[in-house]
Amino acid sequence: MKNQRNLFAQLKHACREDWREYCEHEFVNKLGDGSLEPACFRHYLMQDYLFLMHFARAHALLVYKSETLAEMTHAAGVLNVLLAGEMSLHVDFCQSWGLSRTDIEAVEEQPANMAYTRYVLERGLAGDCLDLLVALLPCTVGYAEIGSRLSAQYSKSLASNPYRKWIESYSTEAYQASSLEAIAALDRLALRASEERFESLCKTFRQATRLEVGFWDMGLNPPA
Repeated sequence: MKNQRNLFAQLKHACREDWREYCEHEFVNKLGDGSLEPACFRHYLMQDYLFLMHFARAHALLVYKSETLAEMTHAAGVLNVLLAGEMSLHVDFCQSWGLSRTDIEAVEEQPANMAYTRYVLERGLAGDCLDLLVALLPCTVGYAEIGSRLSAQYSKSLASNPYRKWIESYSTEAYQASSLEAIAALDRLALRASEERFESLCKTFRQATRLEVGFWDMGLNPPA
């Protein structure tokens, strides 16, 4: 990597068209202007619950793959936030949209969800911490970028937006800080990596970003 302290920026630039399609997807823009069909959002919420479970598993794998106590502590901290905080908050949020815990735990996992989560886990199992973190970052950092953009772009209409709470949850200082921490963790790992790995890491980043696009596509197409 030309600048190992700025690996995320390099990956994002190399995959800029895929990243733009992900962060400016129709699903995202409809969230921002409040025009997304409620059925689409409920479908997304239920699938996102399953996604978060696998996301937590991936961070547990990150703990196992870590080579230093500091890396283990950071990964374990994210895992704890997911299990002890975000999962419960997600259930509460689903309930505010008329979805019970029984509803979301009984939902059938969609192929787009399965493809994404299993890809992330596969990269972690086959590679090292750097491979796994690169596969995880499109979600962590992408949602921060999306939340920040939507909050600013639609600030005047946000008060009446039915998706306001979702947008605000990803534009908070706490979530933005967690995104920056993930980027910093990536940079620390990149210091141990050779420049020759960039193409492989870029392939992983691009694929994970494309799978995020597929996740939004899935959200726009709820089952009949």
